[in-house]
Order: sequence, then C-alpha cells, then structure tokens
Amino acid sequence: MKWVIRVIGIVGILLIALFVVAAVLPIPTDPALVEHGAGASSIEPSFSGLQREFPPINSPAGNPTTPEKVELGRLLFFDPVLSANNDIACADCHHPDLGFSDGRATAQGPAGQELSRNALTLWNVGYNQHLFWDGRVTSLEEQVLTPLIHEDEMGANEEDLVAELESITQYMALFESAFGGGPESISLENVQNALAAFERTLVTNDSPFDRYAAGDFEALTPQQRRGLALFRSGATRCFECHAAPTFATETFRVIGVPSDDPGRYAVDSNHPVGAFRVPTLRNITLTAPYMHNGSLATLEEVVEFYAEGGGRAHGMENVDPFVQGFDLNDQEKEDLVAFLLALTDESQLPTVPSSVPSGLPVTTRVTNPVREDVAAALLEPAGTLPATRNPMTITVAAGEPIQAAVDRARPGDTILVPYGEYHETVVIDSSDIRLLGIPNESGEWPLLDGRGELADGIIASGNNFEVGYFRVVDYNDNGVLVEGVTGVHFHDLYVERTGTYGVYPVQSTNIVIERVEVTGVDDAGIYAGQSENVVVRDSVVYGNVLGIELENTVGGEVYNNHVYDNSVGIFLVLLPNLTSKISAQAQVYDNLVEANNHENFAPEGNIAGVAPPGVGILILSSDENEVYDNVIKDNKSTGVAIFSLVSTGFFEEIDVGPNPENNWLHDNAYTNNGYDPDPFVRNLGIPTGDIIWDGTGIGNVFDEPDVGVTFPPLLPTSNWPAFLENAYWQALNFVVGLVS
Repeated sequence: MKWVIRVIGIVGILLIALFVVAAVLPIPTDPALVEHGAGASSIEPSFSGLQREFPPINSPAGNPTTPEKVELGRLLFFDPVLSANNDIACADCHHPDLGFSDGRATAQGPAGQELSRNALTLWNVGYNQHLFWDGRVTSLEEQVLTPLIHEDEMGANEEDLVAELESITQYMALFESAFGGGPESISLENVQNALAAFERTLVTNDSPFDRYAAGDFEALTPQQRRGLALFRSGATRCFECHAAPTFATETFRVIGVPSDDPGRYAVDSNHPVGAFRVPTLRNITLTAPYMHNGSLATLEEVVEFYAEGGGRAHGMENVDPFVQGFDLNDQEKEDLVAFLLALTDESQLPTVPSSVPSGLPVTTRVTNPVREDVAAALLEPAGTLPATRNPMTITVAAGEPIQAAVDRARPGDTILVPYGEYHETVVIDSSDIRLLGIPNESGEWPLLDGRGELADGIIASGNNFEVGYFRVVDYNDNGVLVEGVTGVHFHDLYVERTGTYGVYPVQSTNIVIERVEVTGVDDAGIYAGQSENVVVRDSVVYGNVLGIELENTVGGEVYNNHVYDNSVGIFLVLLPNLTSKISAQAQVYDNLVEANNHENFAPEGNIAGVAPPGVGILILSSDENEVYDNVIKDNKSTGVAIFSLVSTGFFEEIDVGPNPENNWLHDNAYTNNGYDPDPFVRNLGIPTGDIIWDGTGIGNVFDEPDVGVTFPPLLPTSNWPAFLENAYWQALNFVVGLVS
C-alpha cells in the first residue's frame, strides 16, 4: 500500500506542478492599437461633411522636405542620367501628362520588354503607407530605389551613377545646397532622398469634388452629383475601399482580375493570392488603362467589371466580400463615370524643365487624349462660396420632390416634409441639417418608397444631421445611409425591405439611434460600422438577418430594445480588412432578446450569410464589452456566443486582433436557449444552451448565477484569482486543441 500512496503523492505533486506552470505561462493577447481608425475624419466646422482630413504625409524623420531637395528631385526625375544607358528618366514611366503613369497596360523595360504590372500614378503618393501594387516597401525612399537599380528598368550601377553625377558641375552645387557635406553629398541615398522629396509634392486636392465638399454645391454637374450618390450608395459600396479624401485605403484586396500574379501573397502569405493594393481614384481619368495588369482600357469597362461582381463572374474564389456586383442601368453607369471625372485636378502639376543639368534630352510632352474630354466635363471654379444666411425652415411644396428643397437648404436649416408618398433618393451633403416628416392627422409619417427600383432612401454626409418621422420602404440597398459624419441622430423611423441595411451610419462619430423599427433586411436592421460612440435605444428590430450590429466600432451603448425573429439578435464584431481595426467597449443592457430563429436569407457571398440562425447575442473577436440585465430567451442555438475569428474558419487573411478579450457578462436572465441548434452549431459537437464560449481570449468573465447549460461547463467568474483563470485558460485550450 505504501507504493500506492507514494504514486498518488507523486501524481499529486506533478498535477500541482503542472497547475503552477499553467498558472504562470503567458497567455497570447492581441497587440495594443496605437490608432484604431474608427469614427469620422470629417473637418469641423465645415459647410459639408464631405470635407475630410488628409492623413499625414509619409515622411521619415531622417529626410525632412526642403525646397532645395524638391528642386533637385524635380530635375533628377526628368533626367535620363539616372539610367544605366542615359536613355530612361523616371518621367518616362510616370509622365506628368499621363497622370504620372505611362498610358500602357504594363510598364516597358529599356529593351522594349513588357514588364508584369501597370505603372501606378504618383499623384498623392506621399500619403501612401505601402508602395507598389503589392505594398512591398513602406517609404518613398525605398520605393525609388527599385526602378533605379533593377536591370529591367533603369538598371543603374551605384558607383557609375555617383561618378557621373559628380562629373556634372551643376549637380555638385545642387546636392551641396540640398544636403551639405561637400563632394560627399552626392550619393545613391541622397538621390533617393531628393526624388522622394519631390514626389511628396505631387498633391491633388482641388478637384470639382473638393470644391463641392467645401460648400460650392454648383461645382458638380447634376450628373456628377448623381454619380457621387451612387459612389456612396450601398448599391456599389465604392466608398468602402476608395475612401475620401485620398479615395484609396491601405488595404489589399482580391477583386478578381484574371491574372497569374500572386500580388501581396508573394510579400506576405497571410494575404490571399491575387490581393493588390487599393489605388487612389484621384486623377483616375488621366491614367488609363486600369488594374494591376492594365487589362481594362476605360472607366466604363471598370464599372462594368465591378457590376458583374469582379472575378465572381469568372468563377474565381476568394473575391473580396465588398465586390458583390450591382445592378445599375446605363444612365447610372454613365453618372458614376461622370463623378470619377470630377476627381480630376492638375493645379499643382510641376513644371517640366526645358533642360536638365546632364544636357541629355528631356522627356517630351505628350498629348493625353482624354484631357480635353475631361476639361469639357468639368465646371469652372466659381471663385466664391455661396453667401451665408440665418438658418430657416424650408417646407417641401405640394408636388415638389424632397431633393429640390434639400438643394435650397444651407447649414442650419430644417427641412419639413408634409405627409405623402415620395419616390426618390434624397442626398444631403450640407452640415447642420434637420430632415423631418410632418405626420398626417392620424399620426402617420410621410413615405419614402423606392418601389424596388432605387438603391437608397436617404444618403447624408453632413455633420450634425438629424432625420425623423419617416417610413422608408422597398429600397434595394439601404434605408438611411450616413457616411463620415460627426453628430448623427436617427429617430422615429419605420424601415422595411431596404436591402442590406435599414439604418446605416458608417465611419461616423457620436451617433444616436432611437425609436427606430426595422424589418425585412438581408443583413443588419440597425448597423453602425467603423464608428465611435454609438447609442441604440428604444428600438424594435425583427425579421432581419442581423438585428443590431456594431461592426469595428468603439464605444457603444445598446439598451431598452426589443430584438426578435432575426437570425442573430445583437452582433458585436471585429472584421478584418477594414480601415477600423477595433471593436470594443460596448454596453448591452436592458434588452429583450428573444426567439431570434429566423432563417438566414443573406445574399450568397455576403459575410452576414455565415451567421448561424438561433443566436441571441454574438460577440465575435470584440473586446471589453459589458452585457448585463438583458432577458435572453427562446433562441434555438444559444443565448450568447463568444468566438474568435480564427475559430470560425471563414477568413483567410486576418489583420486585426482575433481574440475576444475582457468581455463581462453578468446578471442576465436566460430561458430556453439552445433547444434546437442550427446544424453549424450542432456540428461543433458541444452542449448547447445559454452560453457558448470557444475558450479564446483572456479576461472573459461570466457572473451569471442563474445560467443553465453552458460550454465549457465551468466559466470564469470575477471571483477567480488571476492565477486560477490563467491556469484554467491554459488547460481549456489544451483540451480544445486535442479534440479540434
């Protein structure tokens, strides 16, 4: 018997040792964010909410821009002396008359050989954090080196180049003026520094769109304004990837252009094959042909490509979820192209030197055939903004469209819409506008009816925007879309069958949504995306795929809502490949979340389509949320689910912290959840009931004294000491790893 006791003792000691080790082992956590990217970037005060802050110029501390460097860089840019055979200048592939591109499908090498990719424009290149189509370098200084020394491009040899520049008296003086240090100032590094300094001055920011955003609402033609509305609409979702003011984003996406080029994947295998950087649309009309391989000759072809769903039309997989295709008529496609023309501005086009210090021939000017067409399509600057006046109330006249009254409005005005039926899309860009319906004697609100033909009911980009007392029905993409706004108030709205979203604030700050009823949408009834400080209260959502969704949003308060008969009731989520990299700090309380068992009817390819029906509250990779005092009942798959993006297996590329961390559930009332789980949940092979947690993420606490069946059966509470939680997390994830 002694040996038995001894073995038991040894086993006990080993278990204690394992527990101690587990308790002190570090737990992987998501990296801290310096800048999260959520919320509005609009300027205040402003005439319209379309005015946005440009990001900082990407300029390293070691190469501050000076006039001397810029002038030296300008001359070097046009001087063939930088190439091995003195026959190619930077300007040959980035010609100022061709939008700093070259007008070719793919760039051409010194021997006439075709290179693999289209020459990207240099307009606004100083704002880019990733350079080249595949983002392989992160500074202009690094970028300019590649074409300088690559054998298929300029093919320069460092020693020969420096020696040749040193032999040119004018360059000796220019380098000394720019960098100091005498003869040592001429170096390959300083060639890079000067070229980068020049390229940072290639800024375009005074297009007709910019003048329109600044308050000159006559700067765009009616057709261009219609195109702007389409650009921002849920029909096309162009603005999701080409965001103002740069009309680009620092993301890499698979749009599905047929090609064998691996794109970003060759640089970082965490990205899918065929992902490329999202380029700017500024001066896009000057830089044809388009795409990374120049395979689309015109903007009309580009619009048609996206309308067909990009690579989806060719059976390609892994096409970005924002490239879903859209149904525009011929006039709408023309309107969209007309708006892209309004992003043209060459007011800061640098002067092409008549000669360069080497004495070699300077790149000749060329005729860009689209320039004349673009100029004819753009309005001349008015020179002055409309005169300001005191705020006033404008009432829509009988038989008048709402848009006509909106177009007369100025910041501070209230627009009143009498009871009646209106069949239009209303676009509001002025700041400080109130759009309010006038009920009839029975208390019924005016009706905005898209008749299944129009994309969006209301699109607004003005700061401090209020809308209320409307019914919005039968639009194909969104009921009310507000983008990039600071100060949003939605209230007293009934929204039905409006496509993707009912009410849809995105990239906005300080949002209040109250007394809103939404039903019949194929994504989220109430949605706030990439936003900051969002309140959703006193609202009713039912019959949608997702009831209330806060996506990549920080600072939410969701309370006193009735959420029922959706596929998922309340959804707090962090998704990859968006500008905002955070989802955190929502309070969800005093809601009735019941019977969210509706079949998922999201369109094929839509991310919402992966949500399993029957979930009351789903927290996916979101952090620091508090869920309390809710009634959560009769949800067939589970009451509350907390999961990591990794656990879903739905995303190849994850550029956000995927673990749900520091969420606190407490004092919720659970009844009859998990009684008939969806096949996706059932196939996990775990017990279903009130709470399902996949075990990922540290700091998740469950103070739920009256909870029923949970997975895992033992959940951490706030009474657990840190070492116990740490040890339990390690053990739980070890077991999950064995069985998964």
